[in-house]
Amino acid sequence: MALLRKPAALYGCCGGILKSPTGRSCTSEIVSHHAAASGSKEKCQPCKACDASQIRSRESAPQLALMCVRLCVQMTQYVLFCVHTEHVRPARAGSNYAMSNGGGAPSSSTHLLDFLEEPIPGVGTYDDFHTIDWVREKCKDRERHRKINSKKKESAWEFTKSLYDAWSGWLVVTLTGLASGALAGLIDIAADWMNDLKEGVCLSALWFNHEQCCWTSNETTFAERDKCPQWKSWAELILGQAEGPGSYIMNYFMYIYWALSFAFLAVCLVKVFAPYACGSGIPEIKTILSGFIIRGYLGKWTLMIKTITLVLAVASGLSLGKEGPLVHVACCCGNIFSYLFPKYSKNEAKKREVLSAASAAGVSVAFGAPIGGVLFSLEEVSYYFPLKTLWRSFFAALVAAFVLRSINPFGNSRLVLFYVEYHTPWYLFELLPFILLGVFGGLWGAFFIKANIAWCRRRKSTRFGRYPVLEVILVAAITAVVAFPNPYTRKNTSELIKELFTDCGPLESSQLCQYRSQMNGTKAFSDDQPAGPGVYSAMWQLCLALIFKIIMTIFTFGLKVPSGLFIPSMAIGAIAGRIVGIAMEQLAYYHHDWFLFKEWCEVGADCITPGLYAMVGAAACLGGVTRMTVSLVIIVFELTGGLEYIVPLMAAVMTSKWVGDAFGREGIYEAHIRLNGYPFLDSKEEFTHTTLAREVMRPRRNDPPLAVLTQDDLTVEELQGIINETSYNGFPVIVSKESQRLVGFALRRDITIAIENARRKQEGIVLNSRVYFTQHAPTLPADSPRPLKLRSILDMSPFTVTDHTPMEIVVDIFRKLGLRQCLVTHNGRLLGIITKKDILRHMAQMANQDPESIMFN
Repeated sequence: MALLRKPAALYGCCGGILKSPTGRSCTSEIVSHHAAASGSKEKCQPCKACDASQIRSRESAPQLALMCVRLCVQMTQYVLFCVHTEHVRPARAGSNYAMSNGGGAPSSSTHLLDFLEEPIPGVGTYDDFHTIDWVREKCKDRERHRKINSKKKESAWEFTKSLYDAWSGWLVVTLTGLASGALAGLIDIAADWMNDLKEGVCLSALWFNHEQCCWTSNETTFAERDKCPQWKSWAELILGQAEGPGSYIMNYFMYIYWALSFAFLAVCLVKVFAPYACGSGIPEIKTILSGFIIRGYLGKWTLMIKTITLVLAVASGLSLGKEGPLVHVACCCGNIFSYLFPKYSKNEAKKREVLSAASAAGVSVAFGAPIGGVLFSLEEVSYYFPLKTLWRSFFAALVAAFVLRSINPFGNSRLVLFYVEYHTPWYLFELLPFILLGVFGGLWGAFFIKANIAWCRRRKSTRFGRYPVLEVILVAAITAVVAFPNPYTRKNTSELIKELFTDCGPLESSQLCQYRSQMNGTKAFSDDQPAGPGVYSAMWQLCLALIFKIIMTIFTFGLKVPSGLFIPSMAIGAIAGRIVGIAMEQLAYYHHDWFLFKEWCEVGADCITPGLYAMVGAAACLGGVTRMTVSLVIIVFELTGGLEYIVPLMAAVMTSKWVGDAFGREGIYEAHIRLNGYPFLDSKEEFTHTTLAREVMRPRRNDPPLAVLTQDDLTVEELQGIINETSYNGFPVIVSKESQRLVGFALRRDITIAIENARRKQEGIVLNSRVYFTQHAPTLPADSPRPLKLRSILDMSPFTVTDHTPMEIVVDIFRKLGLRQCLVTHNGRLLGIITKKDILRHMAQMANQDPESIMFN
């Protein structure tokens, strides 16, 4: 039991300051207690208190007292371990680190730091534009969870804290759903009002849009239900006349003026206050969910500016939608609320579970499709999606949809403007035009991706990209000038989709429903009749609108304003689908005796529903652009509420995906991720090459040797020199340069923070202090300065593979474990390192691309 005297002497200095109620030192009480428990007759040696001046010269008294309080709690388990295992190691003779006043008792303040291993502030965090360590983050969360579970039976307060921790996930997704639904309702109402502001104003109530202004009017007619005395166009207000060339020119001018004003204000706000508020946001969210850090992308300023500028961008009439940016808005809400809960604010992997649920809430309010939102998060954006995240995503989508339904922004008790219901069945022969619409959607998607990426790459590489404000103004001016003469391009894109989806009936006054009755030659507002002049006129206008939308969407997506792609793609598909639907309807009417129609289409009976073709075409085009499948079918199904149309939707969406994949397997979001050079390993992309790990690892044959750290041979100055001379994010730690045996891996950021923290809080750390990563200090001369122990920042279990491991396996490991780097060994000796960027470069090289051109700058 002589070994028990070591801890007493070791920590006697502490006992000199902090006494127990019995008058003895805390450590002596602990050691005596365990000595008695072990049956020893030997008493603990009295505390060898250090001189007060020596204590203050090393550590301030309050700091040392605080360390003693922690010591008295933590050392009980340590001393018990020493008693039962007799593994207290004697200090090495002759070491200045192990001796105090030339020998005898070891230096207590140094050993205090060694045994307590206080966490260093800042270690474990990440720099901007770096990838998180998924394995380390999950280990931290498991350790936190074990700590909470071990304490919850100690008191009622600890039990309450454990309940709060367990429910914090549900609380944060509830807050995210509430905020997402409220912001979506605000955006819908404001965008609808500002869009109508381009055409006129409601004098009775300025905050009413055109439709709301005429709700209470008794002077509207069936044919002109959008005209009422309360609503005044700009020509009526300025010129005093509603008809004529002068009023048309004035309305034209005011339409262009408001469109340019909204676009200019949107791009200026984005450029000055929140550059990250531009674009769709989904490519960056996919990258962030894969573990990449982009500081500020989901911050409060980005949320505020994106909400405001999204309204302005939609109201400007640009060929864009608000559905994609709503996912970004919802993720901003999730990120902000996650900082209220330490469980998520201090763990980047757990925070990404909240962001996955937030993206589901964003799609839920964008399309009124809670289930589709969950599947969108699972299929399209999430990188790590455990089962509990699935439940929380569903709950967040439910809460967001409930809030939006309570707000009722469109006044139709629906979550979206273009909700429709069909009551006629589809027939087997219609699968052929549905598949043709799928082919069109796949061709359009492949063409759009290639054209848009080419334009965005040209924007990045030429001087034109330096003037984002000028580009937005130019595109907005062209859009407004061309869009105004055509009624199908002048109106809001969501209203256009609603009109194209809607089935003709007695309450519809659209040109698309002006059929001519066979009986008396008068107009009839129903399908399966010969088309009248209004339908033919609408067909020509829709063809022009289709060309216009295709061209302008290519140049609009990627502007420095919030711009979604869902609505423009759906509009293009809906226009094409409605044209095909009307053509099929007239074909069935005039040729009902063909073998294709005669079994199902009788004269005077409803056979073809053009609105259904518009819906199928919209799904096909959106699927061709994004390559979504299951989630897209469910979203469109929730839009229509018709279960019987699942088969046409599935046929069209799968056809569009197959056709699009024939020209390239990337969707538009993956293409933009690759264009921006984000370090994203797509799980959908297959790696089929037969290379080995040694062919991809660095250093290569002509590269300089691998920068490594030895476990106990470096000084602080040499370590800082290695850090300053290289730009690597981490360094392997080996036993020695001769053996090359691997010890662990240390991150550059953690080393820098640990050195700065040691210089600030520990006396005696100088440039020639020895740095060691081992458990015990090396033998040093008596006059050497105090060494610096960095074992606490060392990853003792870095992931390693042998040099003969196939790269197909290595890529799968990186994807499924979310690794940042992997060390390559041969017979236990370190050979090199493979990082995620090395894999991306290798994959680009195998695809005959420039490996350096795809990296993020």
